[in-house]
Amino acid sequence: MSDKKNVLVLCTGNSCRSQLLHGYLQQELGKRAAVYSAGVEVHGLNPRAVRVMAEDGVDISHHTSNHVDEYAAVPFDYVLTVCDHANEVCPVFPSSAKKLHHNFPDPAKATGSEEEVMHQFRSVRDQVKAYAHDFVQTQLQTT
Repeated sequence: MSDKKNVLVLCTGNSCRSQLLHGYLQQELGKRAAVYSAGVEVHGLNPRAVRVMAEDGVDISHHTSNHVDEYAAVPFDYVLTVCDHANEVCPVFPSSAKKLHHNFPDPAKATGSEEEVMHQFRSVRDQVKAYAHDFVQTQLQTT
């Protein structure tokens, strides 16, 4: 039996926050886990999310925005919700998935100049990066 874990990151539109966490988890976990991200709706990949991740050396430009129903048959070990809306409407998965929730601010709702909006994206990116590192250390650390 494989020790490889299946991790789903779930958000409302699968355009920003879930994509950021997907990128960092994939980077930290490598082949130890299959990381998926999805939304309860599909809004498309946010170009600013791609840009702030590239600034930190993580390429998510190949990611797609997927609907959670596409992964109904995947036996997830972890379901990570990254916004309150997704947490409230999260479908029940027919597995023993451990569900964890953390509400990150939505950078796509930031207003102001392009510089101010990008500052919000970077702030959320940094919060997500810290969360990803903590998740890997506390939940998936190999002994």
